[in-house]
Amino acid sequence: MIMTQHPTLATLAADLEAGRTSARKLVDQCLARINDASGEGARAFIQVDAEGAIAAAEAMDALRKANAAPSPFAGIPVSIKDLFDIKGQITRAGSRALDDNPRAEADAPAVARLRRAGFVVIGRTNMTEFAYSGIGLNPHYGTPKGAWRREIGHVPGGSSASAAVSVVDGMAHAGLGTDTGGSCRIPAAFNGIVGFKPSQYRVPRDGAVPLSFSLDSVGPLARSVQCCATLDSVLADEPVTELTARSVQGMRLAVPTTVALDDLDDAVAEAFERALEHLARAGAVVERVAIPEFLDVAPMSAKGGFAAAESYAWHRYLIVAHGEVYDPRVRERIMRGESQSAADYVDLVSARKSLIARAAVRLAPYDALVMPTAAITPPTIASLADDKAFTKANLLSLRNCTLINMIDGCAISLPCHREGEVPVGLMLAAVSGADRRIFELAAGMEALIRG
Repeated sequence: MIMTQHPTLATLAADLEAGRTSARKLVDQCLARINDASGEGARAFIQVDAEGAIAAAEAMDALRKANAAPSPFAGIPVSIKDLFDIKGQITRAGSRALDDNPRAEADAPAVARLRRAGFVVIGRTNMTEFAYSGIGLNPHYGTPKGAWRREIGHVPGGSSASAAVSVVDGMAHAGLGTDTGGSCRIPAAFNGIVGFKPSQYRVPRDGAVPLSFSLDSVGPLARSVQCCATLDSVLADEPVTELTARSVQGMRLAVPTTVALDDLDDAVAEAFERALEHLARAGAVVERVAIPEFLDVAPMSAKGGFAAAESYAWHRYLIVAHGEVYDPRVRERIMRGESQSAADYVDLVSARKSLIARAAVRLAPYDALVMPTAAITPPTIASLADDKAFTKANLLSLRNCTLINMIDGCAISLPCHREGEVPVGLMLAAVSGADRRIFELAAGMEALIRG
């Protein structure tokens, strides 16, 4: 069952302002959920800074009492994906290979901006090792069970796996994640929450272990579109403003018939088509269009693409020293970069530049692309012990999101399933720089597509 009872950031801010709660109470509640032996806290968090979170919460309560809170959201606990630097802590990126690294001397800029707004860092969330999969398995720290039929044990989606679990379980009220090929959107889709991938240029990636510097983006996972918009503004160092929902009437939405609708699980296809019907009945102009540019993406990744080439450059010495402690599936994908030549990489850069330009022209007549976030519903953890099953599920979970990263776009995943159904995400996407438009469109259809 998907948990829907937890409050949004706006609700929490109102409660803090009215004195109905306090930052200390919010932190205590989150810590209690993390420490619940029957829950997923032990697998969801690699490190919990209870002492630091309590101190920060009490400081925010004191500032609020003095009418000096740094923002309306001061005191709200958030989780941080394990690949971000947090001052005084070791950044392990979900691995054991970085255990001997020195403690970070400073917060990553994204973390620092959250703190500056008064958000309380509650802990570091578990993730796919080095962010290299869309599934969320971690053999080193355990794999938290996703929200769907937890008694069975379904994957949480990756790589920001536990960022999503922390939010859906109330162990934090938002999560800081990254998205290289869908890692904010896939876990959001698999757990029935909202995940946003911003235009890459808007949020600094310094102080975060990279997967692919060409594709990595820093984004939020939270419970609503407005929650994600708020966090995105903070992360981008922009003023937080109230989001104005755009009317569904007259929205120009393109449904790509190329690649994005192939091999969908039945539950995904059903929920997605139902959402499109709701949008069309409400006055949206929904047009199914061929996007031939998407046919270029798979061939560009045939030798491992940007992720393999750029991760190999970063990992090549570390693998020599500590390769034996890597997740074998992650190490194998990284090592695909070893066989790429400089010419291969130059060709890849050139091909992507062309792809971005052509896609921008193709998408210009539309407000947004709309497609399923992932082609599949969350598989069981047990079913992915088989390498072939894992590879297939990983490719299908990443495929649609990767299309957007490759065209340098921005995108959001919204829940479009009905209560009690397996979680399914609907993705809205557009070209780089259209972030606010995507938020406005998403806010306009957020409730409608769940009907």
